[in-house]
Amino acid sequence: MNNITYKTPAEAVRLISSGDSVYIQGSTSVPEVLVEAMTARAAELRDVKVYTAFAVGRCDAPYAKAELRDSFEPLSFFVANNLRRAISEGVAQTIPAFLGEIPFLFRSGQVPLDVTLLNVSEPDEEGYCSYGISADLAYSAVECSRIVIAQVNRYMPRTFGDSVIHVSQIDALVRGDEPLVEVPTAVPNEVERAIGRYIAAEIPDGATLQIGVGGIPNAVLDALADHKHLGLHTEAMTDGVVPLIERGVIDNSRKRLYAGQSVACLALGSQRLYDYLDGNRDVVFRDVAWTNDPQNIRQNPSVMAVNSAIEIDLTGQICADSIGERIFSGVGGQHDFMYGGALSEGGKCFIALPSITGRGVSKIVPTLSRGAGVVTTRFQAQYVATEHGIVYLRNRSLAERAKLLISIAAPEVREELERVAVERFGIGFLRAKI
Repeated sequence: MNNITYKTPAEAVRLISSGDSVYIQGSTSVPEVLVEAMTARAAELRDVKVYTAFAVGRCDAPYAKAELRDSFEPLSFFVANNLRRAISEGVAQTIPAFLGEIPFLFRSGQVPLDVTLLNVSEPDEEGYCSYGISADLAYSAVECSRIVIAQVNRYMPRTFGDSVIHVSQIDALVRGDEPLVEVPTAVPNEVERAIGRYIAAEIPDGATLQIGVGGIPNAVLDALADHKHLGLHTEAMTDGVVPLIERGVIDNSRKRLYAGQSVACLALGSQRLYDYLDGNRDVVFRDVAWTNDPQNIRQNPSVMAVNSAIEIDLTGQICADSIGERIFSGVGGQHDFMYGGALSEGGKCFIALPSITGRGVSKIVPTLSRGAGVVTTRFQAQYVATEHGIVYLRNRSLAERAKLLISIAAPEVREELERVAVERFGIGFLRAKI
């Protein structure tokens, strides 16, 4: 399509006015050219709310600086690398929310949007661009915004599903060819590989996977190499699933929703992943309100939800978003998939974590640290895995849970955990059978 008019970044962001609410697309596709141009208008703008969610930027968000506080109010539904410092310093704020429910906040007007900034693929012959690797909130944000500004980027892969937008829906287009941020593939260490083996042993052939980012998820994927007919319905698609798809281990043949296709709402990883996704109709990107809806998740057979934690207490309360009072990330989709997975026929939900930190601090604790947030409640906890084993907490008493969790804690802390458990649960702990 040759009759498209492009503006300069400075011209495009003039559509933003004081008092507006702006959403910036996330994952590793932050439209940096537009963000920098908006920030350059700081002297002209006042009281602009800037909303983000899961976003991996090249650097700290330029608008999130104390000296720009009269111009921009940074608000994030998930604390990622580009806002973590600003949030810890009080310059930016985080809004607790299940990732799958954020589109409802947009659509209901509880979080009104005026402008959406996108990073999209080049238009095809019919004028359609793609959100590429971040359909998650972009789809609903565009639907709810008065103004849409897009950075057209030849490096953005063309994906399909809810990740398609026509140029007629875009108010201003800017050329901005920038390679996407790459997230190095985490190579599992021996502790993570042990955890991966314990979890993989619980996953049957024909299961549907939801799996996250990092060393433990990659260790689980590595341990699934001999499985058959697995499916993928996940939040974030990463490099780790590609070898299993290419070898036919993940063939999506047993799924009830999008049989034969992998489903995600966002992706992050290496250029190899982005190249794999480009033009690949075997992968569908959907609005996060759809991918993370527990009633959709449950329709697939044997959903295996694999998530991580920062710490877990002896009753099964799981903290995954904060280190004490310091907010480190967000709820994301953990709750959505833990709930949907539990409802799935044959579904299993796993929390995976090393038994101890690199500083020698146990991650299985008597009580959560002061200020720590409960992302997954003790009522939802099922399987917990460390390098020392895997235990099943559902339908177990608090005393039994304590004994089970102590059995997979670091050996050097078990005696102290047992002492605390006896004080708390008394004879119930002493009698507990596991």
